[in-house]
Amino acid sequence: MIQKMNQSAGNAVGYKISGTVIKADYDTMVPDVEALVVQNGTVNLLLEMTEFKWEKVSAWGTDMKFGRDYHKKIKKMAIVGDKKWQEWLTKVAEPFYAVEAKFFSPDDIDDAWAWVK
Repeated sequence: MIQKMNQSAGNAVGYKISGTVIKADYDTMVPDVEALVVQNGTVNLLLEMTEFKWEKVSAWGTDMKFGRDYHKKIKKMAIVGDKKWQEWLTKVAEPFYAVEAKFFSPDDIDDAWAWVK
């Protein structure tokens, strides 16, 4: 599931990603990101992934298309997580999903918001 976070403001938008993500979950995020890109030229994205379990294979194409379409338009991507693989994911995100990506622990979520804002 992908849910927009209340702290989103201006060109900084955050999403809590939990459970198993399916293709339809991108119907929430993609229009928001597109609107911010149209309005601001770029977007800064925060993904809070502490409760994320997995992404269905059927959503992988949509995920990759999102990265291809918005890579140069996502200026900053903060990934907030508590697992080592999420930290590694941040390294993968930079060349494919964002101009700059940075990992934050859940204890540092306020710093993550400050960085994207």
